[in-house]
Amino acid sequence: MKNLSKFGLAAALMALPSVGLAQDATEVMEKGDVAWMMTATLLVLFMIIPGLALFYGGLVRSKNMLSVLMQTTSIAAMVMVIWVLWGYSFAFGGGTSPFWGGMGKVFLSGVSMDSMAATFTDGIVIPEFLFIAFQMTFAAITPALIIGAFAERVKFGALMVFTALWVTLVYFPIAHMVWDGAGLIFNLGGGVGAIDFAGGTVVHINAGIAALVGCLVIGPRVGFGKENMAPHSMTLTLVGAAILWVGWFGFNAGSNLEANGGAALAMINTFVATAAAILAWNIIEKFTRKHSSMLGAASGMVAGLVAITPACGTVGPVGAIFLGALASVICYFFVAVVKSKFGYDDSLDVFGIHGIGGIIGAVGTGFLSAESLGGTGVWADTVRAQVMIQIEAVLITIVWSGVISFILFKVVDVLMGLRVEEQEERQGLDQTSHGESAYNS
Repeated sequence: MKNLSKFGLAAALMALPSVGLAQDATEVMEKGDVAWMMTATLLVLFMIIPGLALFYGGLVRSKNMLSVLMQTTSIAAMVMVIWVLWGYSFAFGGGTSPFWGGMGKVFLSGVSMDSMAATFTDGIVIPEFLFIAFQMTFAAITPALIIGAFAERVKFGALMVFTALWVTLVYFPIAHMVWDGAGLIFNLGGGVGAIDFAGGTVVHINAGIAALVGCLVIGPRVGFGKENMAPHSMTLTLVGAAILWVGWFGFNAGSNLEANGGAALAMINTFVATAAAILAWNIIEKFTRKHSSMLGAASGMVAGLVAITPACGTVGPVGAIFLGALASVICYFFVAVVKSKFGYDDSLDVFGIHGIGGIIGAVGTGFLSAESLGGTGVWADTVRAQVMIQIEAVLITIVWSGVISFILFKVVDVLMGLRVEEQEERQGLDQTSHGESAYNS
């Protein structure tokens, strides 16, 4: 990493915390950092269940409410187990491959209560178990984001098989490429790397591209464009979105790994970027649809959160406001115009918000991190060079996720069939897939 002292904590965020089997005498474990990271880890879990589950659940029709809750819950549970068995090793196993972390930490081999993970301050460490748990929540929420693109029409068993394959072949390698010192994206630009504080590429672009591929492969819902498919409960959607915003502070500020000024910067940026995105979406709808909707406000909220994720540790608050508003404008265009133009059924706008918002955030990070714009400084020699590195990282993520996701969807479709029968879809997945109903009629 070039000029590390100049850029401070923010410039160190890409480095994989080094792990040791025992704490060195010169290393210090601060109880405040440990307490904060435990809290941040729980906040990210809170994002998944109940946050994402309720956000998505409110957006579908009432006959599919429980299916979305079940998919979100089960995906998170399965990925947590996979993460311990092989996921952590594949992402952060310490291997030298640019594409995966190796087998060195399979079944958490060598990890104990005494093993520590470095933070971004020399000599300050946290327990490795805590680092594992924190990263586990990121791995758990990412595939759960994907399901919104083809909600109300996918087989539960096929979805679970796809998810197990997807995290293994897509998520873990991208996490390694971006956040591990040996990773491909980490080493773009001669070792400078793309700036991705909390997962713009790893989480949002990764999931957004897979979501787009999934909705194209599976096809639109029965009656799409002809029948009313409005959200059944905007109340639950806003509750879920609000929980996502609260939990996102664990996602973003927690990625600093310490309770200090770096976490505080990520925190205020997560506030103001999201607020700006809500207001921007409200204004756009007022001019284009003559009213500002609650659905629009919730969509803007998530768009702002997505966009600030890669940038929250390196841009200033004013830059965060600009980035949130910009992401809202562009995401609105994709949700309201592009989707209608091309006719694909991205049910809950996963690509339009997470995919596009992630791209805007990743590229915007490259120039808004400049000191002249209030940021902490770019890592490359020039802002232009950093922006090109960001674009290259985005393209690698799009291609990796897009190609492998397409192959996995096709393989699972051939082996098991991805889509439920038309009669089951019309009746609703709550009853046909799970034998339950969300509401008594």
